[in-house]
Formats: sequence, structure tokens, C-alpha cells
Amino acid sequence: MGAAKRTKKNKVRVSAKNDKRYEISQEQFSLTPFQILREDGKVVGKVPSLSSQQLKEIYGFMVLARIFDDAALKLQRQGRLGTYGSVRGQEASQVGSAYCLNKEDWLVPSFRENASCITRGMPMKCLFQYWGGDERGHAQRESMTTLPLSIPIATQLIHGVGLAMAINYRDEKKAVLACAGDGGTSEGDFHEALNFAGVFKAPVVFLIQNNQWAISVPRKKQTASHTLAQKALAYGFNGVQVDGNDILAVYSVVSQALEKARNGGGPTLIECVTYRIGDHTTADDAKRYRTQTEIDAWIKKDPIERLKKYLLAKKIWDAKQEAALLEEMSAKVSAAVKAYEEEPPADPKDVFAYTYATMTPQLLEQYQSLVGYVEQKKDSNILEKIEGGFP
Repeated sequence: MGAAKRTKKNKVRVSAKNDKRYEISQEQFSLTPFQILREDGKVVGKVPSLSSQQLKEIYGFMVLARIFDDAALKLQRQGRLGTYGSVRGQEASQVGSAYCLNKEDWLVPSFRENASCITRGMPMKCLFQYWGGDERGHAQRESMTTLPLSIPIATQLIHGVGLAMAINYRDEKKAVLACAGDGGTSEGDFHEALNFAGVFKAPVVFLIQNNQWAISVPRKKQTASHTLAQKALAYGFNGVQVDGNDILAVYSVVSQALEKARNGGGPTLIECVTYRIGDHTTADDAKRYRTQTEIDAWIKKDPIERLKKYLLAKKIWDAKQEAALLEEMSAKVSAAVKAYEEEPPADPKDVFAYTYATMTPQLLEQYQSLVGYVEQKKDSNILEKIEGGFP
């Protein structure tokens, strides 16, 4: 855009030469992701104040998430679980961010935040139920401050902002962590969520896991922006880019952003630069659009191995503890699988129980018809026989 100047005749003309005061260029947004641990586990930044016990705990959560992930993939291939989205490679982004949340804070996950939910204390049996097609796995309880996994892309971000606006309305010192992938930033709901968050100074932290692929669409074909973090500026708040495979860096950045939100500082957008090692879901074949060379390069940046090297260097971890941890976490996952598969089927009447606090007349009529039919037939397999009978 040219700069306006006045001529001798007092007429305004525009200079042919651009005036940089009126221009924002892409070059201003070239960032180096914030990092504390290098890939070899060496410290290159200020380590957050985490005790040895806390460091071991976050390492344990990452290992547990990896074992859960492997088990879920095997169950799906055996027909014992539905379509599943792997978290492998993104454990640091998820565990590191969820570990920052206070008990009363809210976690708003996308469909891939299995590790986040595990870190927040969601029973693995419930996660297996959800991925097995049983909605009871994500039945919302009054004490829960974690929303169900969200399959539609980026719609959960609006819900997260709504929660944050309610926190402001109630004058509570809480925050919301709303998660999405890089593909989610291409959705209209992303724009609406960030716009509302900026205008109303909502206490929400948007965690965008840039795993380089939105199903088969690479990052460079999703947006022309140099970074995803810079998108925050258009909505009136700050963006941060962090090494998403460095759990200490993720913890440091997210904990500061959440504390800022709790104290009235408004929203922050955090871009975690990471990588999806596995397929988009078990319904995908990533070999059709990615090279093994690319995958191998990111495997070398494995977040679990990085933290493990750091713990070993600090001499607070050893092979004996590693073996004990693997045994303990494997047992927990096996117990969760057993509990999931032993869960009795849902009562057909349950479908009416959590849709409305008070049933509509039409819903009540359908419920009474179902109850009467079940009582009349006394048939435990009634669902299969009446499917489609109650529109």
C-alpha cells in the first residue's frame, strides 16, 4: 500500500514506493519453536520447576499412553474395537499440556486426545468403551471437567470458548484448554472460536498440535501462513510456537498461558510442532501419501525417548525402574481391556436417560412405547428386533 503525500496544489497522491509502516509481511512471522530439551535429551533452556517425582510421573503418563495406544490398535485389527485414532508421537504435547491443568480447569479434547484424557484421570476402560462404540464411556458426570472426545473437526473449540465465557461470567479463577490439530485451523469454527475468545478476553488456551498432516493433506497445502501461532494476532492475542516433542517446553509454555488466563490475561494460541507417526486413523493408509524417510526422521525425535535420556542423565532413572514401569503400565492397560470387554450391554431405555433433563412429550411417548413393548415381549435381544421402530 502506498503512502499518501500532498502535492503543491494541495492534492493527495499516493507514492509509488511502498511505505512499510502500513504493511505487515510474512517474513515477520518466521519463528524458532521454543525448546528446553534437544532430541538427545540435553538441556538448552530453563527447566521448569518440576520435582523428580513429577518428572517420573509425566514420563509414566507418556509410557502408559503409548501402551494404551498399542493395545487399542491391536484390538481394532482384531475386530474388538471400532475405528481408532493413534496418538503415537504426540505424547509430549498431550501429557505435557494436560499435566498443567488444575482439577477445576476444563479440558476440551479433539478426537485424538487419548493421552490428555488419561493424564486427566479418565479411566482407560471408558476410552476403550468410546472407541468401541459405547457412548457410556463418555457419559458426562457432574464431577468431570473433561468434555467427551470430539470427532467433528474444530467444533469443540467453540464449546471451549463457551466454557471460558461462563467462567468469566461466574467470576471464577479457572481456565480452559481447548485442543485441535493443524487441520482444525482451516475450519470456520476455528475462526469463530478465536474471534469470540479475543473479543471477550476468555480464559482459554488453544492448543494446536501441528502434526504436519490433516489426514492426507500436508501442512504446506493447508495454509499459506508461515506458522499457525501467528494466526492468534489477527484475533487480538498472543501466539506461541513450541517444540511439541519436548514435554518440558510444552509444560513450561502451557502452564504460563493457563496461569495468565486464570488471572484475567485472556487467551493464548499455542502451536505444538510435532508429528503423527501412525496413520490418521485405522481407516487410513498413510503409506499412500508419506515416505518412510519422513517418518524415520521424526521417529528419531521420539518424545518418550527424549525425556528418558534426560532422566537417565539426571541419574533419577535406571533400567530397573524402566522394567518395573513397563510391567505396571501394561498390567493397567490389560485390566482396562478386561473391564471394557466384560461390561454388560446397555439397557435400551438408557438412550432416553441423558438427552434431556425433562423429556419432551414426543420423547416420553416413545419411551413409554418401548417400555411397554419390552415388558410385553420379555426379550433381552429386543434392540435388534425394534431397530428403526421408534423414529
